[in-house]
Amino acid sequence: MTVSINPAAQPPQAGVSAIAQAYAAADPAAALRAIDAHAHAALGHALCTVNRYDAQAMRVVRLYSSNPEAYPPGGSKDKNGTAWGRHVLLEQKVFVGEGEDAIREFFNDHDAIQRLGLRSVINVPVVYGKVCLGTVNFLMPRAAVSDADVQAAQLAGLLALPAFQALLAQA
Repeated sequence: MTVSINPAAQPPQAGVSAIAQAYAAADPAAALRAIDAHAHAALGHALCTVNRYDAQAMRVVRLYSSNPEAYPPGGSKDKNGTAWGRHVLLEQKVFVGEGEDAIREFFNDHDAIQRLGLRSVINVPVVYGKVCLGTVNFLMPRAAVSDADVQAAQLAGLLALPAFQALLAQA
């Protein structure tokens, strides 16, 4: 069973119900779409991606994208030796990048990000048992984010944990 979610059209309470329905249906892909929709109500982000972390290769592999044309699922990025990889994947800390300079400094695909009009980012590591499973990422057109934005993004990361566990079990 696939649960269809349009991130822009869902009120916040519908987001919680959609997440619950997706998990009840054992549909992790639908859960990620529903989490994107639920977070959108708080963040107003223009792009959400979810990446699995391959610790051996120090790479992230995209599992979900709200814009699959620009950032298709299956795409990957090498994070070996990067400050971002150390901060988010190894130290398991939330990364907040505000403004075009931060985007340019920390992301090799900064031109693509800026072409989409995105000027800030929140990357949330999804961690279970001190192991980073991946990240949930929100990119916004505004240059700055608030503490409330970071908390909403962190909640989305927590909501994504069962989806990560299900997807990793399927692999």
